[in-house]
Amino acid sequence: MVCVARPIERVLVVSLGSIGRRHLRNLRSLLPRADLAVLRRPGSAATAEGASHVFHDLASALAFRPDAAIVASPATEHLAVTRALVAEGIPVLVEKPFADRLEGLATLVAEADRRNVPLFVAYNLRFHPMVQRVKAILAEQAIGRVLTVRAEVGQYLPDWRPGQPYREGVSARRDLGGGALLELSHELDYVSWLLGRPERLFAAGGQLGDLGIDVEDAVALTLRYGPAAPIVTVILDFLQRAVTRQLRIVGTEGTLAADLMTGELDLYRAVTGAWSREICRPADGNQLYLDEVTAFFSALSGGPAPVLASGRQGVDVVCQVEAARQSMAERREVEIDYA
Repeated sequence: MVCVARPIERVLVVSLGSIGRRHLRNLRSLLPRADLAVLRRPGSAATAEGASHVFHDLASALAFRPDAAIVASPATEHLAVTRALVAEGIPVLVEKPFADRLEGLATLVAEADRRNVPLFVAYNLRFHPMVQRVKAILAEQAIGRVLTVRAEVGQYLPDWRPGQPYREGVSARRDLGGGALLELSHELDYVSWLLGRPERLFAAGGQLGDLGIDVEDAVALTLRYGPAAPIVTVILDFLQRAVTRQLRIVGTEGTLAADLMTGELDLYRAVTGAWSREICRPADGNQLYLDEVTAFFSALSGGPAPVLASGRQGVDVVCQVEAARQSMAERREVEIDYA
């Protein structure tokens, strides 16, 4: 996609949940003189500190004519809002997941491409120094040909946002696009970014814990890339009491073990017969969000965007989620139908 350079003077944030408030704070830090607006529901108690304008309907927000928009509403609302923004030629960064279902996404991406409207999905784990270092190691073939991969993320859902009843949050509610597959889809995205799109998958999971929610709380996926390609296991859950986010890759010439929580990357090279350790972590928990939005604005100014997840890549993740749902329902391996 070719982007036309443009100044970023007016930005719209859609919704003021926890991630919307974070984006608003970061925007005020990155663009201290910008005109910032928020679109939120009438009667919302969330503070709009830092915003110059607050709108309660989409028509008013579109009339604001933002130079860019960040969509941070529940996943069930992403498609309709993003479609309206793209129709007005407004560049969009959509919080992950792109949407709660596949229907309409491919058409939206095609329309954005046709109109030359930049459209990205906010998989900011790509900006983690650990993930970027792993990508470099694989590109260098430092551990040879990849044979097996295990990616895992888990955290006890009631601990995610202390002070908020967890059953009322987006993550726990099917009607808002919750569930482990969508909420923890960072792993599906970065595995595809590192290794390419899988061809087939098998998934098992459901409501295994005692959380009392109407969405899956744990899923194990096996991704397949072909007869001579790696076998990848991805574990997503809302149940682990100890926060976990790890990646282990075994190659023909070595092994890497990455802990994204501690920032420790252990690398074994067969040629030396020894392990080495690097520390790869962001300056703080907010840095990934700052880097992501900075890259978004750079792309709008004509700069490269090799790390940002494109709209097409966001669709790919939803295709994998849909395939996982089919696999769990039918209890068989299925081909991933990329829309």
